[in-house]
This record gives sequence, C-alpha cells and structure tokens, in this order.
Amino acid sequence: MKTKTLAATAVLCATALVLSGCKPIEGDGNRSSTAFADLKDEKQKVSYVIGTQVGESLAPAKDEIDLDVLVGAMKDAIDGKPSTVDEAQAMQVMQAFSERMQAVQMAKLEEDKQKNAAEGEAFLAGNAKKDGVQTTASGLQYEVLEAGDGPRPSATDTVRVHYKGTLLDGETFDSSYDRNEPVQFALNQVVPGWQEGLQLMPVGSKYRLWVPGALGYGEMGTPGGPIGPNATLVFEVELLEIVNAAQ
Repeated sequence: MKTKTLAATAVLCATALVLSGCKPIEGDGNRSSTAFADLKDEKQKVSYVIGTQVGESLAPAKDEIDLDVLVGAMKDAIDGKPSTVDEAQAMQVMQAFSERMQAVQMAKLEEDKQKNAAEGEAFLAGNAKKDGVQTTASGLQYEVLEAGDGPRPSATDTVRVHYKGTLLDGETFDSSYDRNEPVQFALNQVVPGWQEGLQLMPVGSKYRLWVPGALGYGEMGTPGGPIGPNATLVFEVELLEIVNAAQ
C-alpha cells in the first residue's frame, strides 16, 4: 500500500510539472520563476496549484528525487513510449525508497526527542526558581495569574475554559481566545498536565501551566502538527465554569 501511494504521489507531481510548463526545481533549492499571476488559462492555474501542493508534500524526500528524470519518465508515458522498467523492478525501487524514508523519519524523531527533552528539562529547572512558580510532585509547574473563589473541579468533571497554548519559543499553536469561543471538555479526556492543573484551579481563576513532555503529548508529539516529541508546553488557562460536576 505504501509503495503504491508513493508511486502515485510521484506521478501526480510529474503530471503537475508537465502540465504547468514550469521548470523543475534545481538542486540549489531555487523555486520556479513562473508566477501564478502570469498564467494564462485555467489549466495552467490548476496545474500550478497542484504542483505546489504536491511539491510541498514531497519536500522531505527532495534529496531522494531527481525531478528531471521524474518529469522525463512522465513525458515518455504520456507520449505512449513503452516503459523501460517492469512492475517487479518498480516495486523493488519504491520499497527501498519507502524504507529509506522511514529510516530518515525515525532518526529525526529520535533526534527531536532527545533535543526537546533536554531543552525542556533545562527550561523547567530555571523556571522553578522564579517567584510565584510552583512545582508539583509530577513535575507540572504553575503560576496563579488571577485567583478565583469558586469550587475546584474533580477528575471526572466537565469544564469550560479559555486558553492559549504556546511552545517554549513563544509560538502559539492553539488558542480559544483567537477563535473567540471557549472550549468544553471532560477532564479525564485531556492530557495529564491539564488533568492535574485544572484540578488545582478554583472557578474564576487564571493560571499559567508549564507542562513537561511526559505530561503532555509524550514521545510522539502531534505527528504532522506543531508539537514535537517530548515538547514542554506553556498554557494560559482560564477556568470559566464546571459544566457538569460528577455526582
């Protein structure tokens, strides 16, 4: 299945490049000089958009792909020339390609795990020394930004909150404030850092939480998303109400 998917993706990329008439990207990483605004008809515009999307999806494998050869093979197929590779050879090549890419991805994952874990540990060690920062037995850190006087939720309660989540470099990866819409969820359905942190908060309070990777999204992070493996996360959380307290 993976071999067929990779092959299909490569064909789609070649098709887009051929139809758009764009010059393939050279090894120095420069993009085509073709500008979308200069394209004359719908076919060219569709081709450009498809080529951009597929090219971005293949970017992680750019060192494994010769676009000149890829486009040339596609042109031969369009012109009806017989293929010089049989199905068994094609399967063998694509299987080896898939295995190489998986090895590269696994190596990158392991590198990121170690890097993020070390950065998070160093950050939390320094952060724990700051005034107002409390560290729990699990390693969760929190700071009271606004004190509330309502009840505290239990582990099985459903709560309604406003929040903003950022990486250690300050990049926001999620924010209910940006959407202008609070979020409602059961505490036992979120990451351990949130489960613990929210139970410390009285309704009406606002806390800043520093969530170590082990209490967040763990060694996998969010694959394809902004949160890396073992990433330490920062949340500003405002507990608005306990929607449905457990009986």
